[in-house]
Formats: sequence, structure tokens, C-alpha cells
Amino acid sequence: MIRPADLEHGLALQASNGGLLGLNLVRLGAVSEAQLLEVLSEQLGLDILAPEDGPTPGQILAFLTEVGAPRSWWAAREAVAWRVAASDLDPTAEVDPHAVGRIVCAAVQPLDPLLAQRIAQATREPVQFLLAQRSLIEALTDDLSGTRDDATAQAFGSGSDAARLRELAQEAPTIDFVNSVFAEALTRRASDVHVEPYEDRFLVRMRIDGVLTTARAAPRSNFDAVCSRIKLLSGMDIGERRLPQDGRQSIRVSGQEVDLRVSSLPCSWGESIVLRLLGKTSRLPLLSELGVGPAQERSLISLAEQPNGVFLITGPTGSGKTTTIYRLLTHLNDGERKIITVEDPVELDLPGVIQVRVRSEIGLTFAAGLRSILRQDPDVIMIGEIRDPETARIAVQAALTGHLVISTVHTNSALAALPRLMDLGIEDYLLADVLRGVAGQRLVRRLCVDCSRPSTAHEADAHERALPAHLLHVVASEPAAWREPVGCPKCGQSGFRGRVGLYEIAPASPGIIAGIRTSADEDQLTAMARGDGFLSFGDDGYIKARRGETAMTEVYRIVGAGE
Repeated sequence: MIRPADLEHGLALQASNGGLLGLNLVRLGAVSEAQLLEVLSEQLGLDILAPEDGPTPGQILAFLTEVGAPRSWWAAREAVAWRVAASDLDPTAEVDPHAVGRIVCAAVQPLDPLLAQRIAQATREPVQFLLAQRSLIEALTDDLSGTRDDATAQAFGSGSDAARLRELAQEAPTIDFVNSVFAEALTRRASDVHVEPYEDRFLVRMRIDGVLTTARAAPRSNFDAVCSRIKLLSGMDIGERRLPQDGRQSIRVSGQEVDLRVSSLPCSWGESIVLRLLGKTSRLPLLSELGVGPAQERSLISLAEQPNGVFLITGPTGSGKTTTIYRLLTHLNDGERKIITVEDPVELDLPGVIQVRVRSEIGLTFAAGLRSILRQDPDVIMIGEIRDPETARIAVQAALTGHLVISTVHTNSALAALPRLMDLGIEDYLLADVLRGVAGQRLVRRLCVDCSRPSTAHEADAHERALPAHLLHVVASEPAAWREPVGCPKCGQSGFRGRVGLYEIAPASPGIIAGIRTSADEDQLTAMARGDGFLSFGDDGYIKARRGETAMTEVYRIVGAGE
């Protein structure tokens, strides 16, 4: 699982600070805690405590009161224990009135002899030891009183000066907490991690498949150390807490190389921290894996293969526009075209493509980068975003001089990009000459394949009645396969796992070109495109829901019931 260098670093850390080798490897990011537990479970012959099998706070509190050890003693050993009655061991079996239950002790280090001694002093019942993740133990102990013991809180401290914050950021409890948050985010496929401070606590929330869910809550007294650790990892100034900051760094988490992008924003109770974790080795998905249908794929490829002009992809932040463009650039990268991109930031390395990162602080803006790119003899230019009149004007001029320009625009629909460019000062006759097509993209959650169920006859009938009339001929040849979300441990009880794209694709047809020349608005352009077979986000959502890829409730959440 680990590299020779990881073992060398782990042994060096163990020699200097002590501790178990496995836990040191977790702190170094060589393996995740979950991977370590799997190995220890096989080595020691101990089971792993699953979150859903954990005890109630009442069970823990009752046994700890009986044993007599203070909660701080158990917290220091990262362990909890509780009694399981004989009747709970096998509810279906006939209970022997003379049968005894057992004590269950879950710990990060269950072989700690002090744990066995403490339990043996209080009871002669058999004891079952379980391995458990540190985050689960912390959650169980936090539930007892709503906050950690003073001794644990003091391990984090509430330092105010930069030297103290740096010291706190390098302490083992802080390192372990932040590493476990990163590992959990990767395991749960989170795109963003939000660390938000409040008066008496701070929350760790993760955006999973586009929806924020609360992953952890911890006392406010721990926040300064955790915040400083994250800022230290991302190359930010840990002493500056009055101004917003941005940072970026490559780190190692669970044996994976990860790009960490961090934004901090001062707020009432500290700094709101938002992190984006980008795996360096993540494979670029195929268009079909993104949810692009065969006909849609042919349209996108055709637009990307135009010799010149402007091809726009629109959508809100986080809708996967960059991923789609990267896949199209990979298709175009045949060795015969010079492809140059200007991005903020460069999210994935594309071999054979010249990628330029925007650095506004030194004057390298989209417009400045684009002017320089034109002197590099490119065939294809990708602009991360057209957001100002200067960039829009240079992009159109590049298209007029024989280059293919692919870019994104932040609009809620594909055809809304055309009025937006005219609002940025592009004359209608120039836009009509250079436009090759527009595509829009949004993401909906994909139904979990393990727990989704077929829709009932009543539900399916309601869905069929909701289908727009102009889609009846599109879906007539396909059998309906409506499905509904349920929820299971594999999808975090949400009913959804992964995401699939909804697409609007509108090539520059004569009708759309005529609409641009007359400065038609979005509704008029949409009506013209309908005559050429244009399908909206809602239409694509209906089709994918009817095929059982997503649920109608999810389509309504993203697109709206009236679109």
C-alpha cells in the first residue's frame, strides 16, 4: 500500500515522536485510517465497528458511570465501552435466563492493556474488543455532553498569535482531525469541504453530488487550530484573519496526490473555509459517462471540429463545463492542431496541450493571456470564461481571423449566452458571423443502483402525464423505466450516488443566426431552435428520468417543474 519513502518517513516520525507506525503513516497521508483499520483487522483478528452499529449515548454513559473512570480518561485512550444484554445478542433466539451479556469496547488502539484492566476491575462479563475510526470515537464521546472534555479541548487550545497558531496546527490531534476530514471527503466523493465556525461549535459540511451534507460538528475551541492547519497546508498566512485569502497546494491524502484549493472568508465567529480537493490522477471521463447521448455526442463533436468560429458551453458553477471541454480538447488533440488554453485555474493536466494559468495579481488576465496566445500560432483556443467586454471582443476577433475559440459563459441556459455576449458589447452582425453553436450543461444526481425501486403504477402514470407533448415522438420507441430513490448505506441514505449531465445543444442554424441579427431575446431564440429539434434541460431530464437514470423529483429540483 505504501512507498518505501513512506515507510522511511513513518519510522523517522516514530523514532522522534513515538506512537504506532500505522497511525504515523496516516498522519503523513500515506494511507487512510480506513485502509489502516482493514489491515489491522486482518492482522489482529478484530472486527471494525461500523457507524450504524454504534451504541447510544445512554448505553455508553451507563457503563462509564458503572466503571467509574472519568470521560477524560476514555477520551485520552480514544475508546468507548458499553454493555450488550443477552437478549440483544440474538433477538430471534430463545433467551436463557442464566445467560449473561457482554461488554463491547471500541477503540483506536483496542490492545491497550489499560482498557482491559479498567473493565476487568468493574465486571467479569466477557469483553469484545473492536477497532474503530478516531472520528467515530470522537463523535460518540461528543454525544455524551455535547462538547469534548476540557483536557481534549485544551489539546487544541484557542491561541491568538501566529506562533501559537502554528504550534497548534502541528499538534497530533489537529493533524489527525484534518487528515480524517480529507480522507472522508475522498471516500464520500465530496467535491467541496466547508468548515464553518459558529458561537459554540464549528461544522464540517461536504458537498456530495451537488448537495451539502453535515459530516461533523466539533467544539468552537478546536476551530482555530483546525483553521490554522488548513491554511498552513495551503500556503496561506495563518496570522492574517481579517482579510479573505486564497491558497493552493499539493498534498498527500490516503496515499493519493491531491490538489488542495482553499478560500477563507472572515465572518462573525472566525473564518469560513471552503476547500476543493482535486485528485491529480483522476481519469477524464468519456462523454457517454457524463450522460451525453449518442445524438448529443455527435452534435458536440461536430461543433468542436469546426475550423473556426466560437463555440460556447454554458452552465452554473460546478456543472461540469470544464470536464466536458477537456474531453472535447482531448478528441481534438490529434497532433495536427496547436491547442492553447487560458484557465483560472488549470484543473487537469492535458498532455500535448499548452495550458496557461490566469494570475490577475501580476496582470495575466484572461484578456492579456488571450492577446499573447494569438501570437503563438494556435489552431484551437480555449478560454476558461468570458466574463468581461475585453475578453469577449478579443475572442470574437480571434474567431474572425481563423481560430476556433471554445469558451464558457455563466448563464442559466444555452441560448441565454447569446444575449449575454451582446450585453458585453459584441455587435449582433459579428456574433452572427462567428457563432458555431452553444451548449448548456447541468448536473442531476444519479439514482443509486443498489436501492432504487421501480415506480408504482400510480407514480409512473403521473410521470407520463407530465411529459411535454413535443417529447412524445422522441420517447415513443423506448419503454418507460421510471424509478424512485430509496436510500441505503452505500449512498448515505440519500437514494442517489454519482451524477449525470443534462444538456442543451443548439448549433447555429439559419433560424438562430437570423434571430441574432434582429437582437432576438432568449425566448424568441428558443422558439426558433425548437423548429430544429432543440431539447431543453427539462426535456433531457424527462428523457433520462424515464430511462431510470435519475428521478423526476431530482429533475424538478435542478430544472424546475415548469421548464
